[in-house]
Amino acid sequence: MKQHSASANFESLFNPISPEEISDNVFTLVGKILPVITAGTPEHYNSMTGSGGGLGLLFKKPVTWCAMRSDRYTLELIEKEQTYTMSYFPKEYKEQILFLGSKSGRESIKMEEVQLTSIQTPSGNVSFEEARLIIECRLTQITMPDPDDFYTQEARDYLKEAYKSPNDYRKYVFGEITHVWEKKEV
Repeated sequence: MKQHSASANFESLFNPISPEEISDNVFTLVGKILPVITAGTPEHYNSMTGSGGGLGLLFKKPVTWCAMRSDRYTLELIEKEQTYTMSYFPKEYKEQILFLGSKSGRESIKMEEVQLTSIQTPSGNVSFEEARLIIECRLTQITMPDPDDFYTQEARDYLKEAYKSPNDYRKYVFGEITHVWEKKEV
């Protein structure tokens, strides 16, 4: 993987847009285009494939939220740095996106193996040159769902199945959207 860190390079590739200007359907972004969630510093970061979550408003601010297993290394880095990116890629990068979800960055060198080019945003977060949409977030809250808070049997059954061991516990991660970047047309 090639690394770049100059924000001037970043700004030659991406345009800033407001959260309201995101043209993708939220259900497509969340359900069909798997985001790559990245946290850490340019010197040490980790990415994972997201699968579920949303975008909306919380306390009158634009936010993202996602569910993450409590043992994810990326979650540990989000807690430490309190910022992260959610990056969305064109379809031709699906194999690389799935690769990022195939093993832990804690026990591997997957960030060196992935065939994506890291890039630093002007605010110091890490994403990838190949992304078509980057959402930067500041951590707002991490919470864990309580099965007693769910009223449908389907939701309770899902949580019961998902929480077979403590490592499987899911945490809900909420982040205020601080910047949105869209790839410039070539």
